[in-house]
Amino acid sequence: MKFVVRPHHIISTGGYIVEVDFPYRNLIVVNPTSEPIKMDIPIFSEDWIDEHRALGLDITPVKEEDSFLSLFRREQAKLAKIKSQFETKEE
Repeated sequence: MKFVVRPHHIISTGGYIVEVDFPYRNLIVVNPTSEPIKMDIPIFSEDWIDEHRALGLDITPVKEEDSFLSLFRREQAKLAKIKSQFETKEE
């Protein structure tokens, strides 16, 4: 199955991780590009991360001891900076 990440958007994929032995409890996925990118779901292995980074997505793995909210906000701030640079270039 595929899921489309819209341009300049951020999502959390914790509900799509189906492997019990997966080393992360969640993945934060950011599409910093101006094009939609399709990603495969569900997530079965760590190889998924490298495959989707190669598509242009920024992937931030969230470990059990990490603060999801802090990491998500950090990625939102990075995305906001990218968006503002993109909007400036359009003008």
